[in-house]
Amino acid sequence: MSGVRSSTLSCGMRVVTDTVDTVETASLGVWVGAGTRNEPQAINGVAHLLEHMAFKGTSRRSAVDIAREIEDVGGQINAYTSREHTAYYAKVLHGDAPLAMDILADILQDSIFDPDELARERAVVLQEIGQSYDTPDDIIFDHFQATAFPDQPLGRPVLGRPEIVESMPRDAIMGHMRQTYGGEAMVLSAAGRVDHDTVVAMAEELFAGLQRRSGGETETGSYAGGDHREDRELEQVHFVLGFPGFGYHDEAFYAASVLSSLFGGGMSSRLFQEIRERRGLAYSIYSFLSYYSDCGLFSIYAGTGREETAELTTALCAEIHRLGETLEEAEVKRARNQLKAATLMALESTGVRCEQMAQQTLIFDRQIPIEEQIEKIEAVDIDAVAAVAARIFAGRPTIAAMGPLDRLADYDTIAAALKQ
Repeated sequence: MSGVRSSTLSCGMRVVTDTVDTVETASLGVWVGAGTRNEPQAINGVAHLLEHMAFKGTSRRSAVDIAREIEDVGGQINAYTSREHTAYYAKVLHGDAPLAMDILADILQDSIFDPDELARERAVVLQEIGQSYDTPDDIIFDHFQATAFPDQPLGRPVLGRPEIVESMPRDAIMGHMRQTYGGEAMVLSAAGRVDHDTVVAMAEELFAGLQRRSGGETETGSYAGGDHREDRELEQVHFVLGFPGFGYHDEAFYAASVLSSLFGGGMSSRLFQEIRERRGLAYSIYSFLSYYSDCGLFSIYAGTGREETAELTTALCAEIHRLGETLEEAEVKRARNQLKAATLMALESTGVRCEQMAQQTLIFDRQIPIEEQIEKIEAVDIDAVAAVAARIFAGRPTIAAMGPLDRLADYDTIAAALKQ
């Protein structure tokens, strides 16, 4: 028997499962509806540091015990923090699902935040931040985000700022967990060889101590746009150009996804063919979408040489202008097929199924049937793509650039070229 089922526990946590009885594994995890957006500015980075500290010991398990117990059965356990969610997840052989769930429940309800472990983990996170600073094609996106959404939670770095992380008090981390890790703000998701009723029964017992809390406050995102530049001695110029996009609930969601695919989503896309293949201006160039609950971004990244910078930005602006006038049904169809195939292929992974169910529950408060997703993708026609492109590119641009920038035109010049 297979299929998606959902239930709600007495603590308010929602449980959603997808039984796939043709596999030998189970992917399961807890997604929390709180991330960087829910942090006060004074403790930016607390959600990410909390995610790290959850694995550093409980009253029943040391940090070593947590790692060894899951790896003793050949399993994997990990976590991540995003701007709107924090996730803790594991993949094990289906017979070891109870162990994985017990560990997840333990670290999410009974972490002790040992001061010595906290001191060590602060140092680890500071190294992670330092590594991102030394990785231009990583840190450039933090600068881009901060420029698009200045002076607001959505623009702050997920890893936090070094000076804040370095002095983050233990009480602040524990307080943030108490405020945001509530049953109503959490989803337990499991996919693979799992039984829904068994998962619910285990979760009801294991998460009995979870309190009902609604999660941290979320400040509405307000796109501003602008310019950020950092002249550094690098071999490449890392350049990001972006525009205001859409939130998950916007009716243009699927049309924007098709647009991103045909414009810069693959080897057949316009940007790849024109900028890389025909002109040889960049090794890496692509467009991408960032969706949030209330807003989003449509962005283009390019890594280019100092000498090619001016030609690249000119060509990029020209491609944006040309897009609305030269759309062809064949490329729209190709982009639809790419998006449809990627959506269906992703279902072959129990990990992806698990994550999708959790995120859909948190964002839409329901599961979106695959048939509905495919139907909406197939409904995107050439007029819908043209309309969403006009809407996106009418917005004020955001530019972030890093590297040898003496050949890069100033913000007003690029903005004017986009309006011509």
